Amino acid sequence: MNKVIASITTSVDGYVVGPDDRPGQGLGVGGERLHYWVMGGPWAYADDGRDTDGMRGADREFFEALTSGMGAGIVGRGMYEAAGAWGGTNPFPGPLVVLTHRTEDQPPAETGFHFVDGFDAALRAARELAGDGVVALGGGADLIRQGLAAGVVDELAISTAPVVLGAGKRLFEGFDRDLDLEITGTWSSPYATHVRYALR
Repeated sequence: MNKVIASITTSVDGYVVGPDDRPGQGLGVGGERLHYWVMGGPWAYADDGRDTDGMRGADREFFEALTSGMGAGIVGRGMYEAAGAWGGTNPFPGPLVVLTHRTEDQPPAETGFHFVDGFDAALRAARELAGDGVVALGGGADLIRQGLAAGVVDELAISTAPVVLGAGKRLFEGFDRDLDLEITGTWSSPYATHVRYALR
């Protein structure tokens, strides 16, 4: 069975986006600071041309280790829409399953996106698409909580940006399951501290 890795970036106070996240402002007000590590430094929503080519040092080491062996991913519809569907093309390694109740909006197959309704069905689809590869659970927070609550996550990777947002959406909002984690790796840069945890 495929290994499932959930990964996300949070603020020190546990928010994965700031307030008013929406298309064109996918990480909410002030939330772009969460992804300085992804972009290789400060950026703004108006910087359309930025991509992960700027990532370096410990951030790149973490990212490359995390994505090594990735076969397919799953993201929520909220993340898909807030990211503006990444310009209409899947930017991640392997196919990307989008968890949504509105599967009739399925874009063309060549985009690399697969719309699926229901967490269990999305996980089955991602496992099939991944072949022998790793299945990655990306944002949003609700999707990761569903994976953790279902007990299907083998590893959790949390990148903590050195910022306090004070409002937005929290990773563990309403989550009430008790989990034991084992630290398997840490990386740190001026933009984030990355920790990989195995679920016991």
